[in-house]
Amino acid sequence: MSRAQEPHRPFLTFGNPFRLRSPKGSPQPKKLVSLLDNFEEKLAVTIRKLKPESKEDVLQLSWIRLAMISLCNIHSDVINLMNDLEIPVSNWDDKWIEVYLDNSVKLLDICNAFTSEISHLKQGHLFLKGASHNLDGDSGKKLRACSYLDSWRLHLSKKNPRLDKCFTILDNLVEILDLPKVKNSAKGKVLIRALYGVKVLTISVCSIAAAAFSSSSKKLLDIQVSGTYLWAEAFTDLQSFLNMEIRRSFSAGKSTVVNELEAVDSNVTKICLSLKGDTNSITLQALASDLSKSSENLSQELRLLSEEIDKFFRVVLAGRDTLLSYLKDEDAFPMKDTATNKIKGSPIVR
Repeated sequence: MSRAQEPHRPFLTFGNPFRLRSPKGSPQPKKLVSLLDNFEEKLAVTIRKLKPESKEDVLQLSWIRLAMISLCNIHSDVINLMNDLEIPVSNWDDKWIEVYLDNSVKLLDICNAFTSEISHLKQGHLFLKGASHNLDGDSGKKLRACSYLDSWRLHLSKKNPRLDKCFTILDNLVEILDLPKVKNSAKGKVLIRALYGVKVLTISVCSIAAAAFSSSSKKLLDIQVSGTYLWAEAFTDLQSFLNMEIRRSFSAGKSTVVNELEAVDSNVTKICLSLKGDTNSITLQALASDLSKSSENLSQELRLLSEEIDKFFRVVLAGRDTLLSYLKDEDAFPMKDTATNKIKGSPIVR
């Protein structure tokens, strides 16, 4: 169970919460309540949509991709909330800025860890293609196919040290999860409460993705939240459902809980057993076809997931760039759409 013992510091995410707005008058308390309720209700809807329809859908790469899209959306929502609240820059503490920069680096590191693991899995696709090309041939080719399949399994078994670092980062973010005390600022209280919801879902999604990529449920996080949040029930339901199914899958002896990867592994096992026995060519061709389809599906899902993680990386990086630009030259501070424009720019080299 995760523990949050240290005072929480703001988890400032993306965009431009530091912009000095022209004074237009403070929203009335009812408006603040409405803004917060709308944000939390939208977050609750987002969380409910993340719950798979059946146990068989836990856990697919397509689900991780959907979750990453949702993270980008909720961070955009909180940026909109910041603009609606019109909190002046004088209300932001220097420590908040320091923590924002630190936390954003942690998110970038998590994105890099996921991207590294996806690249690792993509490299394994070459072994699968080599095996498929050699299954329809003489005994010599079949031996080469066996060698390719053994190489794929060996490649898959190699641990990624970046994922271990990812778990350490997530543990650190959980330790500073508690809400800070905000004095003399009704707007600040609304913002911090909203940021808390964003942080909780972000940590949870990244924890599940890290557990899936590492093929281990040992460091899967269980985050407890107060029932006072409008999204709390939906989050608790989602987290309980996913964590329970992931742990159940590993306890049943599965080598991976990623469905697309499991499908490939299952086909590899069938082919290896067939090559050791007396299997006719028709059956072997059918198995080879199944392997080709499952490996292509895995490759496709990895590509799509990589694109969404890259977008999430861009959102985090755009927020850092926007803030640093402001700190260097307040007069040159960009409009609120700057971060969005940066996300749509050229590919980022990491």
